[in-house]
Amino acid sequence: MGISSDNVHGFVLAVSSSIFIGSSFIIKKKGLKKAGTTGTRAGSGGYSYLYEPWWWAGMITMIVGEIANFAAYAFAPAILVTPLGALSIIFSAVLAHFILQEKLHIFGMLGCALCVVGSVSIVLHAPHERTIHSVKELWHLATQPGFLVYGGIVLVVVGVLIFKFVPTHGNSHLIVYVGICSAMGSITVMSVKALGIALKLSFSGHNQFVYYQTWIFTVVVIFTCLLQINYLNKALDTFNTAVISPVYYVMFTTLTIVASIIMFKDWDSQNTSQIVTELCGFVTILSGTFLLHKTKDMGDVVDRHIKVYGRMKEFLHFRPPGEYQFQDSKKPL
Repeated sequence: MGISSDNVHGFVLAVSSSIFIGSSFIIKKKGLKKAGTTGTRAGSGGYSYLYEPWWWAGMITMIVGEIANFAAYAFAPAILVTPLGALSIIFSAVLAHFILQEKLHIFGMLGCALCVVGSVSIVLHAPHERTIHSVKELWHLATQPGFLVYGGIVLVVVGVLIFKFVPTHGNSHLIVYVGICSAMGSITVMSVKALGIALKLSFSGHNQFVYYQTWIFTVVVIFTCLLQINYLNKALDTFNTAVISPVYYVMFTTLTIVASIIMFKDWDSQNTSQIVTELCGFVTILSGTFLLHKTKDMGDVVDRHIKVYGRMKEFLHFRPPGEYQFQDSKKPL
């Protein structure tokens, strides 16, 4: 199956989105850390970061990235666009190398390479975008029993996490905050895709905003985005960014692909070989993501050992021989 022009447009927009979103993690982290020194931290329920210019710079960067991501979903299927989010982790790691002085060693580079290889595999074998002529078709897909069951499960799980586990385990278990963001994120993507297609059709001369379904999708996008931003801020302020990025990516991408398969039936037009190749590409991206995460601090550890070895070598080889003596002896050894 060849690559359609819509898939190419979606690919370019998704890569641009990853650059901006990867940068935003670093910028927002700096803003949250600065805000935490002068007010109540976001992880403790504070909102002092709203007065921090660095946080707003990161937020604007993320918004630009999300707009590009939003546009990508209007052109390409979620199974192509969503896994490319791994590229944001690469850009984040590269920026952390230069801005936060976090070394990107050989295993980190290998992780980045695996992410790129997996992304290329998915792009080359991704299904073509489903042809939609009206937002009513999207509403029909969203109200099918399968997706309604999925949406109901997501709402129940998120409700339990927010009201039961956030007060008791939010600050100690990363999965609580990330689980909320990932589960709601899968619903966000489906609504964003529906809204993006509605805008695309409207710009082509077929106004879709005369249908109430378009406005329902819009409300869902706004609500779920605000919820995600709130709990992602809490996660970023409480846990290490290097831990949040890969875990959030894996959970969010997996749930989004599941939601897309249920709602849009992306794999109906593909054969077994194409599906298996896409899954292999996705697993390759996951492997690269976890390799990048698990070995992230290895470079710092090696640097510390090298520095200690250098100091010991300097002590042993360059210290004057007369200084090596026992405390109770006045003669040099």
